[in-house]
Amino acid sequence: MIKKHYILLASLLCFGAAKAQEDPAASASVEKSLFNVQAGALGIYASNESRLSDRWALRTEVGLDLWFYETFNWNSWEESDKGSFLAPSISIEPRWYYNLKKRANKGKHIENNSANFVTLAVKYYPDLFKIGGPDQLYIPNQMSFIPKWGIRRAIAKSNFNYEAGIGVGYLWYISDNNIYRDQSDVALDIHLRLGYTF
Repeated sequence: MIKKHYILLASLLCFGAAKAQEDPAASASVEKSLFNVQAGALGIYASNESRLSDRWALRTEVGLDLWFYETFNWNSWEESDKGSFLAPSISIEPRWYYNLKKRANKGKHIENNSANFVTLAVKYYPDLFKIGGPDQLYIPNQMSFIPKWGIRRAIAKSNFNYEAGIGVGYLWYISDNNIYRDQSDVALDIHLRLGYTF
């Protein structure tokens, strides 16, 4: 009789351990390291996401942002030229992928950090170079701090992905030019990108 109880208890423990191993949410975590290239209507970017904990990743990114310009004739105040150019940007974001476990529990794809996230996007626009536009255009050094909400999803469980996000924050001009010193603006950040994860 005692032997049957031990066998029953051992069976229950094994079954419980097997169930724990099968629970997809128990092992749900952001990827250890992801390298991405992405492109959208407003630029091209290369980034890395490094795991900080199960649901936190640190994203570092370099890119070329699309800027639009419009110049005027100072004598008549009439528009003389308008167009666009590319300029570099550098950003860092601590991302919290808050619904990884919920997606895993529902059997949804979470590889390559396919989940919703919130972040504080810190972006720096250095006055290094620009591609296109008139030579006289000047981009003051500036930095933005923008809390954002976004989603990232793999396309058909492949290494291709899409990402979208939105946020509102502040943009500070940090140029040595006195015209821009200590000025700030409200900044809106909306992005929609397609990319590939290596």
